Amino acid sequence: MILRAFKEKSNQKYINNLLATRKASVNDNKIITVGVLLNAEEYEDLENFNIFFKSMNLNSPKHKILIYSTLDSVVHNQWDSFFGPKDIGWKGKIKNIDLQSFIDETYDVLISYYKEDILELNQVVAMSKANFKVGISNADERLYDLIIDVKPKQFQLFKTEFVKYLNILNKL
Repeated sequence: MILRAFKEKSNQKYINNLLATRKASVNDNKIITVGVLLNAEEYEDLENFNIFFKSMNLNSPKHKILIYSTLDSVVHNQWDSFFGPKDIGWKGKIKNIDLQSFIDETYDVLISYYKEDILELNQVVAMSKANFKVGISNADERLYDLIIDVKPKQFQLFKTEFVKYLNILNKL
């Protein structure tokens, strides 16, 4: 229990260092690739995202949806790419190959579709090399370039607002 608290403090310090050195560079490049980060306990309908991407004519094979779950047995049966709390070690060390490749990929947009303030999810967002980061949680505003404040179950509203702001920013 005490070690977990020290690990969380270590990782929070690592996130703070990443965010302090982050330079937001919003450009008007069109979106081609999208990464999605989900919390399985809040939202689990992956097909909605796939349909949404097709409706926006985003057909790149590089789209990736990564699921966070504390229940390993459920995740193994339902999704291809997932991670849990055990996949992140001290000082931000990544222990999962899928997670590391997700972080290293330079997505045009990273959608962080979770509301809860979970350290591991925040760390993945902070470490991600995505060009434009969109979130629905305003627990730490330093993580995102755009925050659309909706509940995870309000996917239709999220889609409408997401497209609206991408059009304003000339990204579609």
